[in-house]
Parts: sequence; structure tokens; C-alpha cells
Amino acid sequence: MAGLLLLWDEVIENEPVRRRAPEGNEMRVARRRLRDHQDPFDAPDEYFRNIFRVNKELARDLIAAVRPHLRQRTRAQGLSAECQVLCAVRFYAVGSYQRSVGQDFLVALSQTAVSRCVRQVSTIINHHLLRRWVKFPATPHDRQAAVHLFQQGPRPFPGALGAIDCTHVYILKPREHEEAYGSAAYLSLSMFQICDPTMKILDVDPRHPGTRHDSAIWMQSSARRMMELCYREGERKVWLIGDSGYLTEPWLMIPINGADPNTPEGRYTTALCRTRAIVEQCIGLLKMVWRCLCQQRVLMYEPAVVGEMVNACVVLHNMRLYYRVPQDDIPPPEVAEPPPQHPPPPDAGGRPAEELHQVQSWYPKQTRSIAAQYQILYIKQNIDF
Repeated sequence: MAGLLLLWDEVIENEPVRRRAPEGNEMRVARRRLRDHQDPFDAPDEYFRNIFRVNKELARDLIAAVRPHLRQRTRAQGLSAECQVLCAVRFYAVGSYQRSVGQDFLVALSQTAVSRCVRQVSTIINHHLLRRWVKFPATPHDRQAAVHLFQQGPRPFPGALGAIDCTHVYILKPREHEEAYGSAAYLSLSMFQICDPTMKILDVDPRHPGTRHDSAIWMQSSARRMMELCYREGERKVWLIGDSGYLTEPWLMIPINGADPNTPEGRYTTALCRTRAIVEQCIGLLKMVWRCLCQQRVLMYEPAVVGEMVNACVVLHNMRLYYRVPQDDIPPPEVAEPPPQHPPPPDAGGRPAEELHQVQSWYPKQTRSIAAQYQILYIKQNIDF
């Protein structure tokens, strides 16, 4: 290991001089020698988890799932499947520049090679692993199992299927429709997600511009269409829970603003907010592990590519839960990060407020009335909150 580190130090020391001219064969040979003389799976387990945020069992299964869909090696110097997958996972974990990711001695790749690996692995995970690891309960049996999981959790809420919320993933200025993604200082995608009490993500949609209101994203989601269909087919006492940014529906419960804490409405609101906090904890854990999603790590890609990276991180998040990867061994940031500064809320004339008004106009008054009555009925039946 010491010899490999010395070899890599020599490569790094010589690299700035060689950047003045196109990269020659000597640098490629040096990286190739380093990759040939070391195997990331020989590293200690704890160090491997700190570098890649996954354990070795998860990494091997991920490589086996991705390998059949990677481009076949056409020359002896081509990158192995292990190298390509671990390079992409390392990028998700640190969210740094591609060149600095490639300079890690366990990766040892050029910037262009890192770029190709990240894009290709992200696309493969989206096409072949996303629907396997991120699944919204589609059958009555699956939905009842999800409801039972919430009832047995530390913060039970009868009938809850999942908690919903949106968060921002910051991006570089896109080439088209920049105004849809926010102000000049804050350009982002809005990521919609649903999670269960174990922080497993049941649904994710990172395709929407950052200025779109949460309620507008919910109205266009496939999860809402499924919940509405189930309700129309007679399924009752199964719903999602959200914050006051959404509108009440028979399949979506939200807090009652201004409710007296000593009334049934107040106790209902307290129980709902306490249970819904799990989705905010899930978002925090997701961004803490996969730091490419943090505000301080602006993703310098097109929105479509960023969406694929977000989905890939969600898949790895669920895989970490399945493989029981410890959550308490995540290393602190290499540089102290300032507290996130979210864009200021838009005023009444801003685009999100206009979108909310448009959502309310789409929303039939009869359905709103039914939802409110259903919420009141639910509070009366669960007056012990």
C-alpha cells in the first residue's frame, strides 16, 4: 500500500506540468499501472465504506447488476466494470470535481474518463435498477403492509401510507429556459419524494424546475393518480401525509393551520407533523451520504443528466438500507460547509404563487369539499390523538 501511495504521489506531482500540453501516453500508462497494482476490495472494510459509502457486498452486487449493460471492452487498456461503477459511486459520495475524483488512488482516472463513467453508470441505473429498488405500493396487499409499517413505527399515524415532500438539488445554469429553474444565484431542480417510516424511498421525481410549486408537482405525479384511482375504486382509510404546502384530498392529509393544541384538531395536527418529520430526516440522510446533492456541491450538468444522478443516489440509498450499511460511520465533510442558504420565498406576484393559484383552479371544488369532510370525520373517529 505504501508503494502505491508513493507511485500516486509521483503521478500527482507531475500532472500539473503535463496539463499544459495534451495528456500523453506516459500519464495514461502511469494511471494504468496504478489500477493494475491495486484492488479497491483489498482495502479495509471501514475505509472502503468511508470512500464509497457502500459496503463490499453491496458494491459487488451493484457491479454484477450493471456489468451486462456496460460497453464491452474493445482493447486491453479498457476500464473494467469494477473501475467504472466505483468511480461513479465515488463521485456521488463526494460530489467534487471530476478531476479530483479521478486523482483518488483507488480510482486513478482522467477527468474525461470520470465523466464517461458517471454518465454511463447513471443511465444504466435509471434504466435497469430504478424500478426494482424504488417501488410505490401498487397492490392492496402492498398498501396495507405499508400502512401496518407506519402503525408499528415510533411515530404512528393510522392509515398513513407514506410521507411526501420536495427538496432542491442545485445545478449549473441550463442552456434553455433558465428562468424556470430559479434566480441567477439559485438554479435548481425540485425533487419530489415519498418515504416510509424506515426512510426507504417509495417514489421519486427529480424532473421539475426549481420554481415549480410543491402542490403543482404533486398534482402531476404518478403516485397521486394511483391514490385517486384506489379511492374511486372504494379503497378507504389509506392516505399519504404532507405539509401545509399541499391541498387536502381524500387520499392526502395535511395539518390544520392555527388549530388549538388542546382540541382534537390540534392533537391531529401534532400527530401528523410528528409522523411527517420522517421524510425530512430521509432527505437529510440522503444528502449527507450522497453529497453531490448538497447545495454546496452544485452539479454542473444539464437538468436531464442531474435527474439521472438523483435517481441513482436514491437507488443506492435504498440499497444501503437493504444491505444494512451503518449510518453512523459517514465521514465529516472535508471542508466545513456553511449552513445552506435557500432562496427567499417568492412574493405574491412570483411564479410559484401563480402556479399554486392555477393548481387550485384545476382542483374541483366538490373534491375539496369531500376532502375537508373526510378530514373532519377522520379527526372525530380518532379523537384520542
